Amino acid sequence: MKPLKVGEIAPPFIVNDHLGNPQSLENYKGSRVVIFFYPKANTPGCTAEACDLRDHYKELKEAGYVLLGVSADTELKQKKFADKFNLPFPLLADTERTILNSFGVWGPKKFMGKEYDGIHRMTFILDENGVVERVIEKVKTKEHATQILEMKV
Repeated sequence: MKPLKVGEIAPPFIVNDHLGNPQSLENYKGSRVVIFFYPKANTPGCTAEACDLRDHYKELKEAGYVLLGVSADTELKQKKFADKFNLPFPLLADTERTILNSFGVWGPKKFMGKEYDGIHRMTFILDENGVVERVIEKVKTKEHATQILEMKV
């Protein structure tokens, strides 16, 4: 696993969101984009993170950010997650792990002594040209919006 670094250009992608709409970085050219990767919809940590971002969505938008959530869940699972928690931002269904691999967030993990491949919870903040401006590697699920806003460039 080799995550993107500050200064690198985010790789292009096209995948469907939870509503079945194709999403691409090209759609957000000229905007600052927060792409947050989370392991699995409807799990406690991912729910806490998504709900924190939802609760601070207005502040994030006012700060000039567009939010995109990404996991390997299907469109249906993403839709159920978005509907259940009234999430106002697109959740991308990266079932083929295209974005996960290109951003370098898919790789070996350990849990309770077992090793497995999975999604590392990370966030990438891109400038208006798609260049990585910041990387948050240690995401605090209940305070993620604050992490993003505190470090605003």
